[in-house]
Amino acid sequence: MLTKIAAAGLALAAFSRAATVSVDPHTEYQTYDGTGCSEAFQRSLLVHELAEDSRNEVLDYLFTEKGAGFTILRNGLGSSPNQPFDLMKSIAPKAPASNDSELNYIPLPRNDQYQVWLSKQAKARGVNYIYADAWSADGYMKTNDTDTYGGYLCGVYNATCESGDWRQAYADKIVHYIQDYADKGIKIDFVGFLNEPDLSTAYASMQSSGRQAADFIKVLAPTLEEAGLDTEIACCDGSGWEQQRERLTGIQRFHQAKNLGLVTSHGYSSYPGAPFQTKLRTWQTEWSTFDDLNYKWFTSEGFQSDGLTWANNIHNLFAVSNVTGHLYWWGAAEKNNTNEGLIYINTTTNEVNPTKRMWAHAHFGKKFIREGAVRIDASSGSASLNVTAFANTDGTTAVQVINNSDDAQHVALDLPDLKGCSVATYLTNEDNDLTEGTANLGKGGKKAKAMVPGRSLLSFYVSGGH
Repeated sequence: MLTKIAAAGLALAAFSRAATVSVDPHTEYQTYDGTGCSEAFQRSLLVHELAEDSRNEVLDYLFTEKGAGFTILRNGLGSSPNQPFDLMKSIAPKAPASNDSELNYIPLPRNDQYQVWLSKQAKARGVNYIYADAWSADGYMKTNDTDTYGGYLCGVYNATCESGDWRQAYADKIVHYIQDYADKGIKIDFVGFLNEPDLSTAYASMQSSGRQAADFIKVLAPTLEEAGLDTEIACCDGSGWEQQRERLTGIQRFHQAKNLGLVTSHGYSSYPGAPFQTKLRTWQTEWSTFDDLNYKWFTSEGFQSDGLTWANNIHNLFAVSNVTGHLYWWGAAEKNNTNEGLIYINTTTNEVNPTKRMWAHAHFGKKFIREGAVRIDASSGSASLNVTAFANTDGTTAVQVINNSDDAQHVALDLPDLKGCSVATYLTNEDNDLTEGTANLGKGGKKAKAMVPGRSLLSFYVSGGH
C-alpha cells in the first residue's frame, strides 16, 4: 500500500506532466447569446398535460441552473388548417376572397398549442429570447396549394400563381401573430418565415432560394416597421450548414442582409463548419439525432445521440463555426426511438427522465455562461482535448474541457491572475451529472489543476479576485 507521502508524490508528478489548457482573455471572438430548444408541433401541450410537480420538474430542467439552463425558446408559427396532434394550426386557416383581401384571423388556437403558456413559464425562469419560426406559409398562399410538400410562396422570383402575389398577405399574418403574442404580454424577439427551405417534406414545409427569401424580406421588413414592431427578421433555418450558406449568399447578393437581425441554420444535411461571412448574430436553431433510444453518455457503438457526442457538437459550434447561439430540437418529448428530446416524459405515469445529452448542454448554459459573455481564446497541447472558454460580464470565467480519450488526463488551467480566485469544477460523464468539485490552485496560485476522467466533460468556473 502506498504511503500518504508517496501517493502525494505521485499526484505531484502527474500534475507536472499535466496537459496545459491556456486561456487568453485578451483574444476575444463572438458574443454569446445563449442556448435553447423548441417544443413545437404540440410538444408544449405534452408538457402541460403532466401533473404539476412533473411539469415543473421539466421546466426547471430546461430553463434553470438545475438543468440545461436554456435562455432561448423557439416556437412554431402554424400554417395548418386544422390541429390534430403533431400539427400547428394557422391563425388564418381559411382562405380570404383574394390575395388583396383581409385575412380571416382567428384567436391563437389552443393558446398556440400551449406555446403561449410555455413562453410565459420560460420567461419566468429567465429565458431571454423568444424566436417564432414558420415552417410554411398557408397553403392558399403557395404554388402547390398546401402547407406541406414544399412549394413556393406566390409572388417571389419564379413563383407565379393565378391567385396573385401573396407576399404582403403572408407578411401581414406574421405581424398579426406577433401582435397576438404582445397582447398576451410576450415579446417575440426574432421571427422567421422559413424552415429547411432546401427540402420538401410531408409535414409543413416551403421551399426557397436565397433570392426568393430576399424577395419576401423586402416586403416583411417595412411591414414590421409600419406596425411599430422591433421584432427582427431571422432567416433561413437551412437543413444544414452549407444549405444555409447558399441561402445567405443569395440574400446578400440581392441586398437584403441589411434587413436581417439573425442568421439561422440547422445541423442535419451538412455538419456545421466554417463561419458564415456575416457580422450578424448566428444561431444553430435545430439539431437532433434519429438513432435508437439512448440515455447514455458514451457507448462503444458511437451513437450520434451520446452525451459526449453532443458535448463535442456544441464545442464545435462555438469554437469552429462561431455561432452566438445553439438550440437543440425538442427539449422534452414523448419516449420514442428517435432521440429527438433531451428529456423523455410520459403523461400517463408522469415520469420525467433526462438524457445525458441534456447534461452536456448544461455545461454551455446559464449556470456557467451568461448573455453578453464573450468567447475567448483557449487551447491545449493534447489532441484528445477539446476546450472552449467564455468570459462573463461579471468577471467570472467558464472553461469547458472535453476529454475524448479513454484515459484520464491531468489538466492545468493557465489563466492570468488566478491568484485569489475560487475555481470550482463540474464533471459530467456516465456516472456524474454536473458533480461539483474544487480545482487545486497549486503553488503560487498560477494554475488551476484537476483530473479529467476518460470520456468526460469537466468545466472550470473561475470567480472572485480574477
